[in-house]
Amino acid sequence: MVLLAIALIALPFALALVGTAWVRITNFAVLFVLLSLGLNIVVGFAGLLDLGYVAFFAVGAYDHALLASPHFGIHLPFWIILPIGAFVACIAGAVLGAPTLKLRGDYLAIVTLGFGEIVRIFMNNMSNPINITNGPKGIAQIDPFQIGPSILARATCSPA
Repeated sequence: MVLLAIALIALPFALALVGTAWVRITNFAVLFVLLSLGLNIVVGFAGLLDLGYVAFFAVGAYDHALLASPHFGIHLPFWIILPIGAFVACIAGAVLGAPTLKLRGDYLAIVTLGFGEIVRIFMNNMSNPINITNGPKGIAQIDPFQIGPSILARATCSPA
């Protein structure tokens, strides 16, 4: 287990030496693993059919994008944005969970599916009259995640 943990910690650094495409692919794979683990907890262990699960992820992701991009000129560090995004997603869960506390089965599935669609449509339409999410184009130039000084950026961007 210790060797596996060391290998997983070293994996992004090793892949960055080969090229950034592998880092992006690995990031998406880890992201989908984390989303599926959370869905396993909700559906598998709790037995609740939640079809709008990704809406909470979207709420936290948009919080991160808005607070770490030049869209509003705010460039907060990741470790400050992480609890803010988690808190806002938690508030969204409480707003959805309070009125649907007693629902089970198909009824819960319909409500959560509706919430997921509402979040998607809401984020796609938040470009008029005030441009908050840039509509379907999304938010560009999000600051990269860093732990201390950017070792990976120097390794992948060097002209050698």
